[in-house]
Amino acid sequence: MTSRTTAVPKNRHGAPAEIVPRGGGSPSTVSAPRAPIMARRTKMWILNGVSLVAGIGIWWLMALGGFQFPTPPEVVVAAIELWREGILQRDILASLARVLTGFLVGSAVAIPVGFLMGWYTVARGLFEPWIQFFRTIPPLALLPLVLVLLGIGELPKVFVIFLAAFLACVISTYQGVVSVDKTLINAATVLGAKDGTIFARVVVPASTPFILVGMRVGLGSAWATLVAAELLAAQAGLGYRMQQAQLYYDLSTIFVGIIAIGILGLAMDRLLLLAESKLTGWQERR
Repeated sequence: MTSRTTAVPKNRHGAPAEIVPRGGGSPSTVSAPRAPIMARRTKMWILNGVSLVAGIGIWWLMALGGFQFPTPPEVVVAAIELWREGILQRDILASLARVLTGFLVGSAVAIPVGFLMGWYTVARGLFEPWIQFFRTIPPLALLPLVLVLLGIGELPKVFVIFLAAFLACVISTYQGVVSVDKTLINAATVLGAKDGTIFARVVVPASTPFILVGMRVGLGSAWATLVAAELLAAQAGLGYRMQQAQLYYDLSTIFVGIIAIGILGLAMDRLLLLAESKLTGWQERR
């Protein structure tokens, strides 16, 4: 005599699925997929807070232990003074304008070029040697030449930022296109999809994660290039302010510039992460 067991339905996560009794009533097993997500986010925020406090504590100990660092209160006082005088706002706006202009234009040019290189063999043959050639040259190495050709205005600074963002994003976009699963393309072809439909409905969504990663890398390169570009022939900006503070050995102002760049870069990176979560919600994640 065999005993009969009843299989318990499970959801896609392997957990017991929600079971609603006949005739209504509350479910016997309530699945709350958002609860684990909220718990992970809360844990991450706690870890971020602990890391921040620990970092400031280590900085404070180093400042009191013989390193020529200003203490956190001294940096806060310097930031308040610069803010009251309007200097910090002016520098932040000048640096943000240069970074956003170069980064957005560089990404806007890199994405279609990367798609062309990945989708068309002719475009790949024409563009790839030049992109690989300039990718091995740091954008800052071209800054003296750019200053001679374009002058000492805003254009050379924006151009080197554009170049840094473009080179990071175009390679990632190209890699995303060539990494698309051929099974998906073949399946769409069998179903009668044309090249334009396959590109728009298969290639572009599958390449989006690569594009956003490239944009994040390009954003970091843009900020790193900005600071060096502002050291030459700038009248405002966080990099310019740090250079001026160096002449007077004003370490507190230098730290204000470093922290401001870090906060701005982190905020922009988090915005890209938010866009990634919205645009690539179909991906399976750990």
